[in-house]
Amino acid sequence: MMRTCLSRSMSLFGWKSSAQGQKAANTKPVRVAITGANGNIGYATVFRIARGDLLGPNQPVILHLIDLPDFKSGLKGISMELNDCAFPLLRGVVSADNLADGLKDVDYALLIGAKPRGAGMERNDLLKDNGKIFVETGKALNDHASRDVKVIVVGNPANTNCLIAQNHAPDLPRQNFTAMTRLDHNRALYQLSKKFSVGLEDIQQFAIWGNHSPTMYPDTTHTKIKGQEIYSKIDKEWLKSEFIPRVQQRGTAVLNARKSSSAASAGNAAIDHIHDWVLGSQGDWTSMGVYSEGDYGVAKGLIFSFPLITENGNWSVVKNLKLAPESMEALKKTEAELLAEREVISHLLK
Repeated sequence: MMRTCLSRSMSLFGWKSSAQGQKAANTKPVRVAITGANGNIGYATVFRIARGDLLGPNQPVILHLIDLPDFKSGLKGISMELNDCAFPLLRGVVSADNLADGLKDVDYALLIGAKPRGAGMERNDLLKDNGKIFVETGKALNDHASRDVKVIVVGNPANTNCLIAQNHAPDLPRQNFTAMTRLDHNRALYQLSKKFSVGLEDIQQFAIWGNHSPTMYPDTTHTKIKGQEIYSKIDKEWLKSEFIPRVQQRGTAVLNARKSSSAASAGNAAIDHIHDWVLGSQGDWTSMGVYSEGDYGVAKGLIFSFPLITENGNWSVVKNLKLAPESMEALKKTEAELLAEREVISHLLK
């Protein structure tokens, strides 16, 4: 997790040994697709993937940039810029204005493209509009992507969009469909590091539960700082009135401040999500929305964020945690929202 930051920052500035360069030269490239590549999040993400931040400094990539036909010229410009950067790990760029071509043989898919919430729109309206997009995306992944493609859904409402896409890709492993709650995770880690005046690397066993929405539950009840539990020492009023709502409402705060939604931080979180999924969380917890098998009483089949440990390209839910009453209450609230969302789009599920 945060322990990988140094290696990624070294990659960011191009510091790699000749041995690393030789290893990359002898490694087969993987294909990474980004939908909505011409948008703000996509633009903030593609150059870092080409640099090696997603999969490490030894893994060459071929980028698949996907967006609507109206943005064909924009994709051409991004492709030109990528080539002009002369990234050693970038072995090709595919630009596509349709999902079939864009998702062909891809190993990783960052599903960023989605309709944004407009003025006067209710969450249910957004669910219905974006649901149709993710029906087609799921079908295209099923028909054209690698059989072990790893998928992260960034476009909101991410958890339920992920459920729709996964449902329409029956030939692919359902555990390979995930929704991004890493942005919320990262936001919370910063708040904790600021509150306790410690480095991010000093914080362990923090997680986001539930939906990527204001009902999410940032859970500090098992969190440790420098190996010591902190929950008994936390000011509970600060936790209730500042920390939790600040994490839950951070996206709105960013939107109000810059008059545009989170882009660079969202792209960064998507990179962190895939990076740790593939290369491991080094024994610490991370947060991802994944298919619920009923752990902790959560309804089976929802895409629900749990505390996870990742290793060797797989994720596993942290088991046998004793949940405080306030935690159980929060889990039920966010579960109820996801159940309601599933009901709204039930007609889109097979």
